[in-house]
Amino acid sequence: MRQARAATLRNRQSRSQLRTAIKKVRAAGSKTEAQKAYLAATRLLDRAGRKNLIHPNAAARQKSRLARVVAGKK
Repeated sequence: MRQARAATLRNRQSRSQLRTAIKKVRAAGSKTEAQKAYLAATRLLDRAGRKNLIHPNAAARQKSRLARVVAGKK
């Protein structure tokens, strides 16, 4: 139970960090800001997919959607 509690806290922190990074990409004002935020979010999504924090296909889907958001920025 102690290990599960520790893992739950770690996972919650990682998931929160991931959600924040995704929001930063969507909220970015300029294209350069969005690209920097996208790089950070991509790293977190890849790591989350590798560690099964989220499904690897879900990570790929999020990356694809964020790439379209970045491409649409001016």
